[in-house]
Order: sequence, then structure tokens, then C-alpha cells
Amino acid sequence: MKLSLNWITLRVRDLEKSLHFYHSILGLPIERRFVSNGKQIVMLGSAGQPKIELIQGNDQILKLDCGVSVGFEIESLDAAIEHLTSQGIPIERGPITPNPHLRFFYVLDPDGFEVQLAKHSQSGAFQDNNA
Repeated sequence: MKLSLNWITLRVRDLEKSLHFYHSILGLPIERRFVSNGKQIVMLGSAGQPKIELIQGNDQILKLDCGVSVGFEIESLDAAIEHLTSQGIPIERGPITPNPHLRFFYVLDPDGFEVQLAKHSQSGAFQDNNA
């Protein structure tokens, strides 16, 4: 059996706030927006990549301490930190360098879900200033 990830669903309280965070601040493109069973749904992500599905509804929202986080690869940790802080998004944790090939930090989305922004290095030497 061969699997490939299609999407990760986040149930959100305020779709417009979440859409602003994931689309306007993080830069994920909107693939489509629609209503299903009375719920507003937005699929975000680049063509050929797994999507983030945001659903606004009256269902129970996932508990924040459930261990779910969403991770993205970025080109520069320093540029991402500068961009996010300029948008009023505080760095929740990090930057963390668990090994010579990986650095990352966390921010929180409007519902408090952890979003990890990571930079991998093949050489083990990071180009960012905070390395």
C-alpha cells in the first residue's frame, strides 16, 4: 500500500483570522474556498503539495494540548523571524538546533496551534546569522 499525505485539517474558531495567518502572513496560496454541510472550508497550499484544510464550524475544536503541530520548511530562519515579528507574531519557542542539520522555531496560530518553521542544511552549516 502506497500512501501520500493529502491534507491536515484544523478546526478553527475564526476562519478569517486563521486565513489571514496562514495565507497573508505565512504566504500559503489559497487552493479553493467552499461551503460543505454548512461549514466554511479553505484549502491552502502549493500545487502538488499536501494542503492545510481550515474548517470553521460549531464542532468541538481540537484541544490545543493534544500534541498536534504543523511544520513548514523555510529558506531562512532569520528572515522568517524578522517577518513574523514585524507582523506582531511572537516567537513561542526557539530557535532550536537539535543537530547540525536542523534549526527551527515555533509560533502559535490564532487558535493556539503550534506552527514549526524549520530550516534543514545538507552541509550542517547554516547561513542564517543565528546559527
